Amino acid sequence: MADTTAAARVESIGADFFDDPHAHYRRWRAAGPVHRVRFPDDVVRWVVVGYAEARVALADPRLRKDMATAAAILDGKRTAPTDPNALALLTHMLSTDPPGHTRLRKLVNKAFTTRQVAALRPRIEQITAELLDAMAGADEVDLMDAFANPLPVTVICELLGVPFDDRDDFQTWTRALVGVVGEEEHRPAAAAAMAEYLSELVRAKQTQPAHDLLSELVLADDDGDRLTDPELVAMAFLLLVAGHETTVNLIGNGVNALLRHPDQWQALCADPTGIPAAIEEFLRFDGPVDMATVRYTDEPVTLGGTEIPAGELVYVALAAANRDPARFTDPEALTTDGHPTGHLAFGHGIHFCVGAPLARLEAEIAFTALLRRFPGLRLAESATTVRWQTSTLIRGLLELPVRVR
Repeated sequence: MADTTAAARVESIGADFFDDPHAHYRRWRAAGPVHRVRFPDDVVRWVVVGYAEARVALADPRLRKDMATAAAILDGKRTAPTDPNALALLTHMLSTDPPGHTRLRKLVNKAFTTRQVAALRPRIEQITAELLDAMAGADEVDLMDAFANPLPVTVICELLGVPFDDRDDFQTWTRALVGVVGEEEHRPAAAAAMAEYLSELVRAKQTQPAHDLLSELVLADDDGDRLTDPELVAMAFLLLVAGHETTVNLIGNGVNALLRHPDQWQALCADPTGIPAAIEEFLRFDGPVDMATVRYTDEPVTLGGTEIPAGELVYVALAAANRDPARFTDPEALTTDGHPTGHLAFGHGIHFCVGAPLARLEAEIAFTALLRRFPGLRLAESATTVRWQTSTLIRGLLELPVRVR
């Protein structure tokens, strides 16, 4: 029998949610794995917080991803319509169902191969070393500004063939487009600017292809099937935003967690072979994505004994699932010397993150070099409390002051 209690109760996301979403998730999860939640835009959505239910939801074809339909459902629950430029940017393979998703993923896989990712290692190591060299002359730095941010941004710019000098513009647009509370009024202008920028970039690659991923996507061909111009723009948006924002926060959140557990910092300094396993624990403990992008019910769906009616918006809280005590032993503790398996930080099912190998490679290089170069790194006094992005999508720090020496 479906649980009607969860359907009747409505939780809420207030200003205090973003500093510690895990406290809210613990309370919600104690009452059940699926909840109705009022978001900051005053729209009630369903949120899955249990691990088993999250894993099922991420792979359930009845929970659809078609962005046009999801936007129409959302528009029916609020007065402001979805901006058409934002909708166009968001119509990429992460927001598409089979068979369209299958087609798009196949074309992207032709351009974004494991071999290409592995070949990036020397350049990532070089960028990392240069950033750490610049940090060496300071007593105190903001690690986000000095290291966690510029490393992935530089890598994704070079990989996609995006001019690095444009990074401030696309990062400003990104902030408005990833659901940061308080940035809503800037969203239409940011979407229009990002769409125009990426359209011009795609046209440049079509006219004069170079040795970069965006040119490979322009040229990708599967028996005559190629990405259309709108698909190329949306795909460029996905890879540009997801390709840097998640890795920035994997590094930032991981360093923050590790420096608050100095015994584990020192253990990894002494034995850096444990870094790959530690990165998996960072992904579980405080990963860069809080809630996966929106899904909607194509028909009534029962999860964890709770029936979600058709036509409802559903979010899977990856951060909550990754701390579910029904799946992980002592989930609120950071344990870098273990062997965590099964976290959902990169998703699950057909929408599993295509950039996961690149994120892991960048994080491995970043942590290995940082620990080797600055074994005495520690939090600055001003980092007693830190500020987090006010986004239900992104889990990331606004700054992380550290003492270098």
